[in-house]
Amino acid sequence: RRTMAGYSVEERAAPHSLEYRLFFKDAAGRYISPFHDIPIYADAGKNVFNMVVEVPRWTNAKMEIATKDPLNPIKQDVKKGKLRYVANVFPHKGYIWNYGAIPQTWEDPGHKDENTGCCGDNDPIDVCEIGSKVCSRGEVIKVKVLGTLALIDEGETDWKIIAINVEDPEADNYNDINDVRRMKPGYLEATVDWFRRYKVPDGKPENQFAFNGEFKDKDFAVNVIRSTHEHWKALIAKKTDGGEINCTNLTLSDSPFCCSQECAKATVSAAPPSKAANPIPPEVDKWFYYQKN
Repeated sequence: RRTMAGYSVEERAAPHSLEYRLFFKDAAGRYISPFHDIPIYADAGKNVFNMVVEVPRWTNAKMEIATKDPLNPIKQDVKKGKLRYVANVFPHKGYIWNYGAIPQTWEDPGHKDENTGCCGDNDPIDVCEIGSKVCSRGEVIKVKVLGTLALIDEGETDWKIIAINVEDPEADNYNDINDVRRMKPGYLEATVDWFRRYKVPDGKPENQFAFNGEFKDKDFAVNVIRSTHEHWKALIAKKTDGGEINCTNLTLSDSPFCCSQECAKATVSAAPPSKAANPIPPEVDKWFYYQKN
């Protein structure tokens, strides 16, 4: 059980297993949903957002907020019954940023984005945090938004927000996307390359981007986040049909999905007890080489 910035996490089952779940608690030790109960803003006046870290930098396990599970714990993504690890496409190793999501946002699959012409991917909005610290899985950090990339993933709009931890020693030097270009040369190009090619080793084609893979600036990114927050509000108030999305929450008293702490405890108690991590399969460290198109 680790604590950070008022939030803590509780592991269930063994990491790198199908049953593994990472549940969240608030400062008072009450179970919450990281998707619905952690506020979108850490400081609305300064446009500082909360970010839930799903994948620490340099790791490969594709961990994500389980949007269809009660309380939305973090779990490892599964494809065809097998745990998912992202491939290392040379010269990258695992994820090249701390990767996660902004709570209280939702890319509505029923809404066609006016910028990309594609519908949302049914998940909270993704964040690539570019600071120097390697975060822990389940950490909740405060980030300053710098810009965004519009990935078109199998026909769906999948925004990738570029942000930096406000506690990073260099955070004051970053205020917009061009600061990333200046301070970390090559990082934005590497980011496009990573998203373009990461599914190729699985036999998929290269991913496409809106705007020819150009990054949009901070103001554009903040507007995208705000619109996904509005979609989330409609979801949690049952004004939009969320399909299989689980909207159980503990703090939104106006929401028809609000539940008691007893009901939350029962959900966690039903999960298997915490165990030592399973070994990561050796093939996860393989490096893939191929000619770029």
